[in-house]
Amino acid sequence: MNDYREVRINVSPCSETVTDILAQFLSEAGYESFVADENGLTSYIKNELYDPAPVAEIIENFPIEDIKMEVSDIFVEGRDWNSEWEQHYFKPIIVNGQCVIHSSFHKDIPQAEYDIVIDPKMAFGTGHHQTTSLIIERLLSMNLDKKSIIDMGTGTGILAILAAMRGASPITAIEIDPMAHVNAVENVKLNGHPEIDVVLGDASALSNVQSADILLANINRNIIVSDMESYSKALKAEGTMILSGFYEEDIPVVAKVAEQYGLKQTDYTTHDRWASLSLKKS
Repeated sequence: MNDYREVRINVSPCSETVTDILAQFLSEAGYESFVADENGLTSYIKNELYDPAPVAEIIENFPIEDIKMEVSDIFVEGRDWNSEWEQHYFKPIIVNGQCVIHSSFHKDIPQAEYDIVIDPKMAFGTGHHQTTSLIIERLLSMNLDKKSIIDMGTGTGILAILAAMRGASPITAIEIDPMAHVNAVENVKLNGHPEIDVVLGDASALSNVQSADILLANINRNIIVSDMESYSKALKAEGTMILSGFYEEDIPVVAKVAEQYGLKQTDYTTHDRWASLSLKKS
């Protein structure tokens, strides 16, 4: 089904920090897309998965005090989500002056060395979110030629596509959400890289994938911590793991768990409190 529930949370007083934390908690509860503004956050979840209880729990246990939140929701009938993104949300962007990300419906596209076409549905990963751009920046700075890569939680497939453009091979992109999986398959073909193996599944799918030189995971802290052992097993000795989807203050938590599986923190980058952590496997 293509029907969604739009959940609106009005926040007073509102700040980017509050909406970022809300988005993080909601993503862990299954919400897929988020639009923040000066008054709060609008989020989307598949209608069949909608349950008001997790939202109420998030608000009740919100870590910042003296915040007032009001929740409303509406049913959103299935539609052409590409058109919705075109009209309201998805605009061309350039990362580091090297990589332009746009949709097939965009015109007057800026020129860049790497030109990635993404036609998103409700999938995460257009490059606009800080966590996606943080990993893109890392991939642009690394030597990926003939490096094998696993991209966990690939979303639209954007990171796998950029890796392929920069010479990585083979590449396996794993996505748990069926709709996002279909979207990723469409996008890798759209960019002329059908050799990317897009797999529908979770971390258990790693048991059927050859170990890689580089493993990417842009998901959220809880899933990353839970699946860290599987990630480590899927990474070659001396391999690099790049993680994002969590805040700077979460780095010690993630790094401590990673250390249990032979992974040592090498560095991290941040943007608006969101973090990207790089680790090396001993």
